[in-house]
Amino acid sequence: MDKGPEWRAFTPEEKASRIRVGLPASYSYHDKRLSTTIGRVDRDAFGRKLSLSTRFQMWRLRKWQIRCRVHSSVERNLAQAMMELDRLSDKLYIPGPVKEEAAVIYRKALNKGLVRGRSIAAIVAASLYAACRTTGTPRSLREIAESSFVDKKDVARCYRFLLWCLKVQVPLADPLTYISKIAERTSISGQTQGLAIKILQEAKRKHEVAGKNPKGFAAAALYIACLYKNEKKTQKDLAKAAGVTEVTVRNRYKSLKRKLALKIPD
Repeated sequence: MDKGPEWRAFTPEEKASRIRVGLPASYSYHDKRLSTTIGRVDRDAFGRKLSLSTRFQMWRLRKWQIRCRVHSSVERNLAQAMMELDRLSDKLYIPGPVKEEAAVIYRKALNKGLVRGRSIAAIVAASLYAACRTTGTPRSLREIAESSFVDKKDVARCYRFLLWCLKVQVPLADPLTYISKIAERTSISGQTQGLAIKILQEAKRKHEVAGKNPKGFAAAALYIACLYKNEKKTQKDLAKAAGVTEVTVRNRYKSLKRKLALKIPD
């Protein structure tokens, strides 16, 4: 289906003259971008300057129109939540589709009355984390909690509450999604990343990564690949980049070495 316009334009001026609609609807705006606005233009359609009385009238209409856009408690809640979601998305570099998914999850929670009695910021952070998990976007709960200025336990509690009430199906976390993120922070080459991905794929085939921290496995696989490719990276460097402890990386490294029968060079 082609959702574009039915007309053609060959120059920017011709395209601007034929546009009849505004921006597309978006769930990440409290009004879905469907409300109207009264601009600050002080001229009429013929380009003639408006009189002083007409300008004052339009100023009053614009003021009341802005006030009427958010008049109920639900709309005020949505306006505040979407502002917080926009701030979080910009800070964490969240893609547009993931942001839209988080907005849909929050709207479902608001319609079911799950936000009542709870922090809006915590529910927004939990919705964003649920959207990241469902779409496979590598953002950890700690990163989202630190950016939202909400305690990690509160975000985790709201996240579990949303999953239980909204019946959100979250796939298991894949360690492969964290490879590029950790490698970028530690300046690891592309060949080493490719070898780490092969190691993790073999570990997944042998059901070794299930039920364990995916970031720890990604860091351990990168550490093994660095040993093979002779890149000088320590377990401490990779643990810091992955946001896990050095003990976790060491244990996952030993587990991969034993299960996959790897011959690690000295």
